[in-house]
Amino acid sequence: MKIGIYGGTFNPPHLGHMAAARTAVEKLGLDKLLLIPAAIPPHKELPQGTPPGAERLAMVEKMADAMGLPQVVEVSSMELEREGKSYTSDTLAVLHDRYPEAELWLLMGTDMFLSLHQWHEPEKILKLASVCAFGRAAEDTAAQFAPQREYLERTYGAKVEVMALEGLVEVSSTQLREALARGEGGEYLLPAVYGHILMHGLYGAHADLKHLDLPELRACSYSMVRQKRVPHIRGTEEEAVRLAKRWEADETMARRAGILHDCTKYLELEDQLALCRQYGVELDELEQKAVKLLHSKTGACIARAVFGEPDEVYSAIFWHTTAKEDMTTLEKILYLADYIEPNRDFDGVERLRELAYRDLDQALLLGVETTIQEMEERKLPIHRKTLMARDWLLSHGVRLTEG
Repeated sequence: MKIGIYGGTFNPPHLGHMAAARTAVEKLGLDKLLLIPAAIPPHKELPQGTPPGAERLAMVEKMADAMGLPQVVEVSSMELEREGKSYTSDTLAVLHDRYPEAELWLLMGTDMFLSLHQWHEPEKILKLASVCAFGRAAEDTAAQFAPQREYLERTYGAKVEVMALEGLVEVSSTQLREALARGEGGEYLLPAVYGHILMHGLYGAHADLKHLDLPELRACSYSMVRQKRVPHIRGTEEEAVRLAKRWEADETMARRAGILHDCTKYLELEDQLALCRQYGVELDELEQKAVKLLHSKTGACIARAVFGEPDEVYSAIFWHTTAKEDMTTLEKILYLADYIEPNRDFDGVERLRELAYRDLDQALLLGVETTIQEMEERKLPIHRKTLMARDWLLSHGVRLTEG
């Protein structure tokens, strides 16, 4: 087994870190990559305003999730849990004991590589692991790296690989933190990491969450879900806007509702119930047990309370899962956008897509009837509001037509 170890303060983790991690996995053929945030770096003081280890760990976990390699990439809190300075030699010793047959590769950037011989116990480090050093440009990996590589090989018998990260926009962590304090720098970060920073006010980023522009609102939304959910959220946003244009609804409200509609999707039942209690949402017997029914309600509450969205957006998100009787145009749009966005693939979706742009009420009826049929086939309880939505449409003369 070949294991990469990528440590550092990750203060914050940025696109350069992820590019380096991806390059290492691909070019070294790693079976496992461990991302390990440091608690107390031996070589420098943590700058003032550095978030607690738990926050840096959370951001690194979002970066790992975004890499889309769950069988390969892991995040370890081992250095955060260990007392004292985060010496790499100690970390490697633990990993060597844990994986005695593995080939360990220590990953690092230019500055760390050039000072490696000055680290605590460099001989132990280079005995336990090979080194993969990243340069931000081709010149880093040539003349600048060669003397250090030769010195480490000659002095410690080190095994060194040098890789260039071509085309990467350069930014130092210091520059990035300063930019974040000015309300800038989001382009150097994964949206989910940037959203986490905005949501928690890290690095002096004092965003007004109730008045976010669209890129910042997306970042906050993405920070609250797993990466695999993001394509669906993007698809729902754009589908909602297309439907709003077709049916002359408010496009901005449709877009913002689409961005936020699944923001609490991954909360567990107890957390969902706690939010419902906090915001005074009354639940029926089914909702108290069915976690899948709750994210629309809690997501609506977060949209209004945290992000300052108006009642129309709140209501559209609140009913996007079950539907209800006598829905507004925006409510219908979000319900259907969630159902037919481009990533959806199920029997009948093309008919539903066509109908959504021809007759909104017929599309809504087909949507709720499809849900009812699926629940009946799976012998699952059907929410009363879904049944009421169907009955209301039928009582108002809505019928499905062929073609």
